[in-house]
Amino acid sequence: MTQPSIRRDDVDLEPHRAALMGHCYRMLGSPAEAEDAVQESMVRAWKSLDRFEGRSSLRTWLFRIATRVCLDMLEARERRAMPMDLGPVGDIEMPLIELPASRWIEPIPDVRAMPADATPEERAVLKENIRLAFVAALQHLTPRQRAVLLWTEVIGGTAAEVAEILATSVASVNSALQRARATLATKDVTQGKVPLSDTQVALVDEYVRAFETYDMDALTRLLREDATMCMPPYTLWLRGPRSIRDWMLGRGAACRGSRLVPTSACGAPAFGQYKPDPEGGAYQPWALVTLDFDGDAISGLTFFLDTLALFPLFGLPPELAR
Repeated sequence: MTQPSIRRDDVDLEPHRAALMGHCYRMLGSPAEAEDAVQESMVRAWKSLDRFEGRSSLRTWLFRIATRVCLDMLEARERRAMPMDLGPVGDIEMPLIELPASRWIEPIPDVRAMPADATPEERAVLKENIRLAFVAALQHLTPRQRAVLLWTEVIGGTAAEVAEILATSVASVNSALQRARATLATKDVTQGKVPLSDTQVALVDEYVRAFETYDMDALTRLLREDATMCMPPYTLWLRGPRSIRDWMLGRGAACRGSRLVPTSACGAPAFGQYKPDPEGGAYQPWALVTLDFDGDAISGLTFFLDTLALFPLFGLPPELAR
């Protein structure tokens, strides 16, 4: 017998927004696109509430809608990437080539992708699954493989459920899952495990001191020998403490005297970086900086330069007074 339809007055979809945001971000690699996808999912869900029969939980039903919305958005669209995915390691003399914002994976504030009532254990798992390394690796999968992997291994759904979403067979879903796992096995998604160890927390403090005093010898001592640095929207990326130091003391020397405002992005420590105004005015936004760790060293520095989009998203002030 058909279950009675749910009454709109009895439903509040808003408590599910953050969880849906995290899912759509993993699918799309962009907080702005994820916000659009969540909003469209909410609209579709609200319009079809009278057809929700309660055969699954409301949460699962919303995730099904959001997955379909993301798949629609990903049709005929180039995958988003990090600079390391697009070309070989560069050097400090190479020209800066800029690509449009639509090509880049963008960071998301932790608070936007995690429900406020998540337990500490749930928050740790959710942070793992919005790490830049993990989201970047997901973009190497086809959209359908992405959906299969996230649905079965992050959301915790069944192969039968995702087969229904994709209008395919369980055997096809299992095959796609095997291919997705094989692809991820070739990518480095082990960095940036959370929560941070006490040593890593101390490293963050040391990084702030070294950067704000512009002590590049101290800063590079915190880096792994194979640490990387990149600056989306530029394609250039560097590897190794010496190259990073030479960049900072050369073409990047205008960052000397910067101030850092702490935040968190993609489950990792992050900072709004403000450069000093040469005319002596307020410090001006320059980059959203994220740190990645591997063991007891920093393995990656990413300077996201689209401050017009990112600073408001992260609630960072438009400038800092001197």
